[in-house]
Amino acid sequence: MALEIVFLGRTCFRLKGRDGTVLMDPLPPDSGFALGKQEAGIVTLSCADDPRYGDPSVVSGEPKVLDAPGEYEIGGVLVTGTAMRRADGRRTVSFVVEIDGIRVGHLGLPTGTNLAELKDVDILLLPVGGDGSLSAVAAADVMTRIEPKIAIPMHYKVGPETLELEPLEKFLKETGTKPDAQPKLQLTRSQLPADLTVVVLEPRLTG
Repeated sequence: MALEIVFLGRTCFRLKGRDGTVLMDPLPPDSGFALGKQEAGIVTLSCADDPRYGDPSVVSGEPKVLDAPGEYEIGGVLVTGTAMRRADGRRTVSFVVEIDGIRVGHLGLPTGTNLAELKDVDILLLPVGGDGSLSAVAAADVMTRIEPKIAIPMHYKVGPETLELEPLEKFLKETGTKPDAQPKLQLTRSQLPADLTVVVLEPRLTG
């Protein structure tokens, strides 16, 4: 079974594989994005004290909610959380999820670029739109330092986004790429590209 990655807006992604489903930073109803009711066994919150970036109530059932640094193993999915600081001094947690043999790193909203813990990720989900986190220039630098197989931008101005974020085009200009947006990414470990590839996912505006 291929790992499926869906972008739901802002910093929210759904990872669905053979070993389970992980929902990262589920968005609140006032975000401008309509997630609908989501199902996941694991929920990660990179900014637990900031309601703009995490609302576990949109997830049905009783998922395991992870909002702090540490190492976790839940149903065959490995999750490692590392604490970092935001521009306003509050904590953000970067999560690395190993699912179906693929390591996916979600940066959260750090301002610094000392991200050695994410050096070995296959897929990197990184903020690129500023507003207290990485700008397009800083994000491009972080991407080349970490050197994932695939980089997927997040936290930029798109669709109904209500935050004052920069558009995706600034990041793409910095990286010299012009990928066509796709509704989701599906791949197995053997299908990871040999060279760093920027992939743009369209936010899913309804559940």
